[in-house]
Amino acid sequence: MGGQYRITGDKYPRMRRPRRHGRLVVLAVASVAVLGGAGWGTLQLIDVFTGGGDSAPTGKAKAACAVRATPAAAPRALPEPGTITVNVLNATTRSGLAQKTADELEKRGFKIGEVANAPEEYDKKVEGTGVLLGPASALDTSLPVLGAQLAGAEQRTDAAREGNAIDLVIGDDFRSLTRKADADRALAALTEPEPAPTTKKNC
Repeated sequence: MGGQYRITGDKYPRMRRPRRHGRLVVLAVASVAVLGGAGWGTLQLIDVFTGGGDSAPTGKAKAACAVRATPAAAPRALPEPGTITVNVLNATTRSGLAQKTADELEKRGFKIGEVANAPEEYDKKVEGTGVLLGPASALDTSLPVLGAQLAGAEQRTDAAREGNAIDLVIGDDFRSLTRKADADRALAALTEPEPAPTTKKNC
């Protein structure tokens, strides 16, 4: 063969294809991505079957935030209307109002004492529906029972007052006693108060 170079000996140089480093890098990155995805999927499956993770609330968390009612207070012992004596006093300029009110209270089971005009201390001086006045011992007993019959009436006690009778002094805004059905519901609420719903502070 002509030319500047000659081939001598019985061995020929081995011709190699140029290495393609770019393809190897791509393959390596793809392998890492596949392995990473498989690992992440495995972790997700583990969380699903073991209940891990914070995204889904557990049954305990729901139970902790459930609305709970505080225990009801002990039933309140109140006297029966038949044991309460009521003096009905008219402090308005409308005649016959005391007798009419006394008759209705008697139908509801109360004992009626004096029926008359209000004394000078209260005569034409009661602007609301009425004033209920009794001894100190009546504050949590007979006064609330009578108060259920006349919603909005002011309740007062007098430590110097003797006896157990209660005065119902009719005021200028008085039209009639509370409807009996509503008065009965008010009495029931006094004797058996309903528990108040509460929630846990961490909800």
